[in-house]
Amino acid sequence: MPALLQRRTPKDLRFSARRKSFDIKNALATDWHSDSAFITAWFNSMSLLFPLGEKFFIDSVAYFKDQVDDQQLATEIAAFRAQEAMHRIEHQKYNESLCSQRGYNLERFEKKLRQRMAWAQKKLTPRRRLAGTVASEHLTAIMAHDMLSRKDSITGANPAISELWIWHGIEETEHKAVAFDVYVAIGGTEFERRRALIVGTFFFFKDVMRNLIIILHTDRKLWSIREWFSGFKFLFVKPGVLRRVASDWLSFLRSDFHPWQIDNRDLIYKWEIDQKTSTKQPKTGH
Repeated sequence: MPALLQRRTPKDLRFSARRKSFDIKNALATDWHSDSAFITAWFNSMSLLFPLGEKFFIDSVAYFKDQVDDQQLATEIAAFRAQEAMHRIEHQKYNESLCSQRGYNLERFEKKLRQRMAWAQKKLTPRRRLAGTVASEHLTAIMAHDMLSRKDSITGANPAISELWIWHGIEETEHKAVAFDVYVAIGGTEFERRRALIVGTFFFFKDVMRNLIIILHTDRKLWSIREWFSGFKFLFVKPGVLRRVASDWLSFLRSDFHPWQIDNRDLIYKWEIDQKTSTKQPKTGH
């Protein structure tokens, strides 16, 4: 195995899966983010991709676990798999509740993604699949960083659902370099990972927008100018969540890129402190 020339993950980084449960069923029946059908559908559309996507990520990393002889990285692989498995469980419950509450067809959302992943398993090499995971982890990590550091993209959301998204973002931040470090360890090339980012970004937004259009059509809001205007504003103007991550997206293309070039562990520490504080608060009845 080649030396981990780009292994710049903090040596004192430790993380594990957190068992969480979220009471969000009733909230999912509503336009839970800012009373906006578009913004709500944007987040729901991403969630609908996660259970299948995260299984793909787990499998692509696990394939190479026996080729890793760095003990810290081996420990991180196990933690990565555990965290992603918990994300699968919680987003599967999210998606099933969402479709049950709002009359959506879950199979309709998953069918094309399931077919494409089956094709990837048959046609792409394990290293190509891992490169795709590296690229996808970069997308989730930079969007998580924006959400956790700026906070305005989740302002106005139902508190229980925003708690789920924040928890997911924290764990994506913790394990953001695992797939990358495995990829470097097994000799992945810069060309292959750059290509994976371009291809992966195309399919991510294609899938999200497909889901979003199905949702808005089902909710009879597909042709609402008001909803599309609010969505454009949210994504590109204020807060502009896609506009703001553009430079971080581009950083992946640098030859010296590593996910921990942005050391944002402070966001994790602050969240953990907030979690401990909130559990100590006395609960009052109404």
